[in-house]
Parts: sequence; C-alpha cells; structure tokens
Amino acid sequence: MADIEELSNFVEGGEEYELRSSDDGKAYTLRFKTENQIVSLQGEDLEAFLKEYSLIKVQYPQYGSDQRLAQIWDQGGYSWLAAGQEEAE
Repeated sequence: MADIEELSNFVEGGEEYELRSSDDGKAYTLRFKTENQIVSLQGEDLEAFLKEYSLIKVQYPQYGSDQRLAQIWDQGGYSWLAAGQEEAE
C-alpha cells in the first residue's frame, strides 16, 4: 500500500476530514482528524469509495467538505475499516 507521505494531492477537506490521492490516482487516504484515524483505499475498496463519493456529491450538492466526507465515513463503514487497519499495523 502507498505510504501516507506519498499521497500529497489534496482532493478536499475541512476542519474534521481530509481526502488525498496519490499522483497516479490509484490510492487515496480518508482521514478523520478529530479521532486521528486514517483509511488507505486501493483497488476494490477505492472503486467502492469513489462511487459513493460521486453519489454523495450529486445527492447533496449543498454539503461542504466536512459534511460530505462525514456522511461517507459514517454511512460507508470507513470508521470500521480504519480500526481494522490500525490493528493490522
């Protein structure tokens, strides 16, 4: 998996959440700053995330970055994925 330092491309974020991508777009990280949790996304996980991300942007155009990313974090189960990645390290 790509190192977090490699994911230097800021996609969007606010005070609580941040989304970054690798230069080639094959890896993303979704970070919940308040809880100091991060999820690394690649392959099928990334495909599923990007579909959900696009859908949220269309369904809730009035949402700001934090609202949009919080919706995905909570409803998409990424908090569970972050916890699983922490345990694996």
